Parts: sequence; C-alpha cells; structure tokens
Amino acid sequence: MSYFRTASRLTAPVFASLGLALSLTMLPGCGARQEGETATATADTTTQKPVIVDTVALKRQAMRRDSLKADSIVRKSGQLPGAILPGHRIVAFYGNIRSKGMGILGREPKEQMLAKFRKVQKEWQDADPSLPIQPALHSVTITAQAAAGKDGKYRLMNSKATIEETIQWAKDNNCIVFLDVQVGLSNLEHELHKLEPYLKDPIVHMGIDPEFAMETKGVRPGKKIGTYDAKDVNYAINFLARIVSENKLPPKVLTVHRFTQGMITNYQNIKLDPRVQVVMHMDGWGNPTLKKDSYKAYVEKQPVQYTGFKLFYEYDARPAPHHIMTPKEVLAELNPKPLYIQYQ
Repeated sequence: MSYFRTASRLTAPVFASLGLALSLTMLPGCGARQEGETATATADTTTQKPVIVDTVALKRQAMRRDSLKADSIVRKSGQLPGAILPGHRIVAFYGNIRSKGMGILGREPKEQMLAKFRKVQKEWQDADPSLPIQPALHSVTITAQAAAGKDGKYRLMNSKATIEETIQWAKDNNCIVFLDVQVGLSNLEHELHKLEPYLKDPIVHMGIDPEFAMETKGVRPGKKIGTYDAKDVNYAINFLARIVSENKLPPKVLTVHRFTQGMITNYQNIKLDPRVQVVMHMDGWGNPTLKKDSYKAYVEKQPVQYTGFKLFYEYDARPAPHHIMTPKEVLAELNPKPLYIQYQ
C-alpha cells in the first residue's frame, strides 16, 4: 500500500585517484681517475621507474581494517562504544528552523516548540520505561526545490549559519542532530561531502530521503516519488563509516525514509557496517490502519537493521475521526517496536 505526501515540503570527499609519483634517480658513480687515464670515462647512470602510490587503494585498505576491527569489538561487546542503538529510543522533531511549512521544528516559536518536545519525550519514556529517550532535532539541510536553480539540480543547501544554529539548539537541549538530504536531480556522491565538516561533530548524524531523489526519474521533485537503490544506501554508509574512522567518533546513525515499495530497491544488498547504524524509517502519513499496513509491508517485511516510524501533526488526524497514534499504540501495534520516532 503506498500513498503520497503533499508537496508542502518543497521550498522556493569523493577522493580522486591521485597519481603520486615519487621519482627515485640514481646519481652517477664517482671515482678517481688514474694517471694517464683518458678523460673519456663514462658514468653509468640508471633511472628507476616512478613509484605510483594508489591513495584510493590505501584508503580502502584502511576502511577494511577499521571495519574488521569494529566487527571484532561488536562480536565481543554487542556494539561499539558510544552507539546510541539499540540501548536508546530516539525521539525527533523534524523540519527546518527557518521554515514553518516543513515541520514542527520551525512551525512554532522556539521555546513553545521545545516545551512541546519535552512533553512528547516524557510520553514516550512513560510508555516504555525500559529504554532511555535520546532526543533529536532532525533538520532538512539539503532541500528539494520546485525551481531548478543555476545548475538545474532542484535542490538547495541551508546556510552555514542555519546549520550551526540548529546544532547549537541541539547542544543547548541535550539533543543529537540529523542533517537530512533531499538531492533533487543531483545525487549523494555530489551532495554528502558538503556535510562532512558538520558530521565530524559526534552529535551530528544523517538522513537520506529517496522521495526527492529524482536522478533516475528525470523529472523535478514533486512530480513523482523518487528512489534509491541499495548501492546508494551503501554509498552513504561507507561515507559515514570513513568519517567515524578518520575522526575516532562513536557510530553514526543513518535514517533512510521510506513509504512505498519503489523508494528502496534491492534492500537485501544493503551492506551493514558497525560504524553506522541504519534505521529504515516508515515516513508515510494517513490514518492509523494505513500507516501500520505500510510499516508491515515496507519495513517489517524488508528489514535492514533498526526501524523508525513517523507521526504527522497536520496530516495524520485528517479527516476526523482519524487521530495521531499515541506512543502506547505505536509500541503495542508495530513489530518490531521502532527505536526511532519522528514528529513532523
């Protein structure tokens, strides 16, 4: 069962293979000339071929070594140090602090929004006291656009000031941050490196949204529902894993939005890495029956690692008598119980 969201969400380092040549040249041999010897002695010179250092291969070897080390730790302890899941339930408010139309994060004045957020956290903690709540701000940071922009890619990145302010809000309120990516007609390979400086912060994590990944569709965002293949998710996992290794960070969490069959293809080929915790996030809106059916079809039946579930303040309760599912309902009626909860 699939369904569309409204278009209201639309708003108006890859390393090159370096040939590092180290030229090692032998100097001519030196010797004293004997008396009477002609001055026609020749110096025997040999030149060694340049040594090419494949930096890409070296980085791959380092990634493999770090991955094996992480696997070893996980086998012994169950998880890497600092891992958020499965020992916590993440509860997130979604949107953009500069936009009232993208979600609860920016819809209400800051202090009013934070007061509501604290209330929601308490409701989830009361519903399941066995897991501590990890609050999160999930910010749409690279946003799909209705206009093509100068390069025709239909996406726009938040300003440095907006990203840094969002991260500061999180730090002031004991939250983690998710930087969410909607690539438009671009792709992850060309967009994710823009976020690397922020992802070096241990509290910053990432989300990717196939709904607005239109490169294979060839149309602007909002005309069709986009898609990612397993290879795209694997690219994001490897990107985050490298940042974790290079900066000696705890594992990152990657949320992958999904509410239709076609949004993720070949899910069984997604390759997990202990340095990245993958959440397949049921992101659709509608009445409780529709949401539960979608969770079962696209998350429960096609599992990857951890699961998420989204609740919409504006759309889940329409039309009456439909309602926004309560924490107790979500936990009682979904299997597996989601460890990531998002409110838009």
